[in-house]
Amino acid sequence: MGNQFKHFSTAKQRDKAVLVGVQWQGQTDAQLKEYLDELEFLADTAGVDVVKKFSQKLEKPHNKTFVGTGRLQEIVDFVKDNELELIIFDDELTPSQLRNLERELKIRVLDRTNLILDIFAQRASTSYARTQVELAQYEYLLPRLTRMWTHLERQKGGIGLRGPGETQIETDRRIMRDKISSLKKKLEKIDKQMEVQRSNRGAMVRVALVGYTNVGKSTIMNLLSKSEVFAENKLFATLDTTVRKIVIDNLPFLLSDTVGFIRKLPTQLVESFKSTLDEVREADVLVHVLDISHENFEEQFDVVNQTLADIKAADKPTLVVFNKIDQYKFTPAEEVEFVEDEETNSQSLAEFKNSWMAKLSPDKVIFISAINKTHIDELRDTLYDMVREIHVKRFPYNNFLY
Repeated sequence: MGNQFKHFSTAKQRDKAVLVGVQWQGQTDAQLKEYLDELEFLADTAGVDVVKKFSQKLEKPHNKTFVGTGRLQEIVDFVKDNELELIIFDDELTPSQLRNLERELKIRVLDRTNLILDIFAQRASTSYARTQVELAQYEYLLPRLTRMWTHLERQKGGIGLRGPGETQIETDRRIMRDKISSLKKKLEKIDKQMEVQRSNRGAMVRVALVGYTNVGKSTIMNLLSKSEVFAENKLFATLDTTVRKIVIDNLPFLLSDTVGFIRKLPTQLVESFKSTLDEVREADVLVHVLDISHENFEEQFDVVNQTLADIKAADKPTLVVFNKIDQYKFTPAEEVEFVEDEETNSQSLAEFKNSWMAKLSPDKVIFISAINKTHIDELRDTLYDMVREIHVKRFPYNNFLY
């Protein structure tokens, strides 16, 4: 059967692609642009250069080709004229839509889920992460297997009429189901080991960093733990959960850095990354990190909160951290007096605390720049107070130490 998931590029050569997005009812032009920009960032992370972006306003996707016939013809013509070999859609396509699009375009067609799975495959650095990603890939691939055997199509029908293509598909399906079963058993074994590891940490207070991908969680982890967790300006730089013991003013607690969330996170990944997400479910305190410089951080905030609700981790004490304040500039419409902070050459902390952003969440809210180490003391102090509140209830006999 071979490896159906191959990375799109090598260090020497990057693929070129066109992107396709749909503006559904209720979505604005600005949202469509943001979604396609994010898809472009995903493509770049996977090693793909975007040549052009196509979009269309639709009430619902076309059953056969997702987009309408007129827009599809435009895409076909552009692909032929520019000799492209890859097209990426911003939504998950059905198996039949994939098959029909590849027949029309005669090039590789990927959807958002396939692209994210490939990035995860590139980023997985441990055996555990690779196993999680491999399971998600096979579960995505299984219902789409038929499109890979169109070159072996034969007559289909009753006994004696089945061609070798169909026989091979049935064989591959059986192999793939066995592989999925094997990977699930392997993950179950690892999950139990991870559960034992978590239980062995005792009753120490647990804090989990959560947030949209690429908001600076790993950089904050490095600041608080004085360790070197991999951090990069790419989507999904961190896949494996990193747990560090932190001590602030003699108060110890565990801090975990988890995989970033994203809009339309593939359900296959949510299922296969169960143990990683358990770090969030079992945390006592959540630190929800936001990139304040991102123009749609409010929507990212909602995406993360919805994901937390989906995994039943929303009702926890939460510290909302607006990161990257060094890159944010108040607009005149926000009616905030502009005052330069001499130390940071940006808005003062008082301005942020008086802004509408400070009221975005009912939880505790602070503003920092992790890269410039701005207001990190307030982050430590606030985190200390939240952890101590739980710690004194859990260990009433040693309260005098803190």
